[in-house]
Amino acid sequence: MKKVLSAVFSIFVVVLPLAADSEHESDRVEESGQVMKEIINIPDDIPKDLLDRAECVIVLPSVKKLAIGIGGSYGRGVMTCRTGAHFTGPWSAPALYALEGGNIGFQLGGQATDFVLLVMNPRGATSLMSSKVKLGADAAAAAGPKGRTATGATDVVMRAEILSYSRSRGLFAGVSLEGSTLRPDNRANEKLYGRKLSAREIVRQGKAGVPASAKELLSVLNSRSPKWPRNRMGETFTTSAATLRFFVTFCPPAASLTS
Repeated sequence: MKKVLSAVFSIFVVVLPLAADSEHESDRVEESGQVMKEIINIPDDIPKDLLDRAECVIVLPSVKKLAIGIGGSYGRGVMTCRTGAHFTGPWSAPALYALEGGNIGFQLGGQATDFVLLVMNPRGATSLMSSKVKLGADAAAAAGPKGRTATGATDVVMRAEILSYSRSRGLFAGVSLEGSTLRPDNRANEKLYGRKLSAREIVRQGKAGVPASAKELLSVLNSRSPKWPRNRMGETFTTSAATLRFFVTFCPPAASLTS
């Protein structure tokens, strides 16, 4: 009887912490979805044309300044990418990521801050899935522009592989994260999905199902920025109202040409 009780106790000792860890990671994913939803609904938020061009989105909720070290900070969040060989499909299941840096703390001012990062090209996405990336060194990074469109953005912004935004005390703005590092949180991914999976296997190879905690995040992104067909140059096809008026006016239907 003692052996049976001992075995049962051992199972609880092992299983309960794992369940608690999984719940903790699920909370992180849910919080990321809530942050994305709130930022998308800000009137002067991320320009839609930039979001439509992004290959991946990283959401880091409630990044806080560490008590140890000057300006040191640590945050955890998620990355989701468009699926498909050319990043043109729906948004993927999220992989968990960690943000670490020496200069973020000065910008936080001791307050918890939410960050949203747009990964603008496949090269940036691939580097983030491979290993730890130092922003500004391993991947070109810049503070993202705000507004309805990215019209007037500088060349530095338009050439950046990663654009970053922050929200603190209700204020939303582009913010530079140069010098900070981003890395896949492999241990957290294992806790969330119940087995060892790399970030690439999760977001690019589809080896993980979408957890219930990610439903809001993916719903927001798929609604706000669904898949976009691209041409051979990798540019997104967009059709403005002015373009439609031009074709209606100057390109009549084929039937009218033969009459």
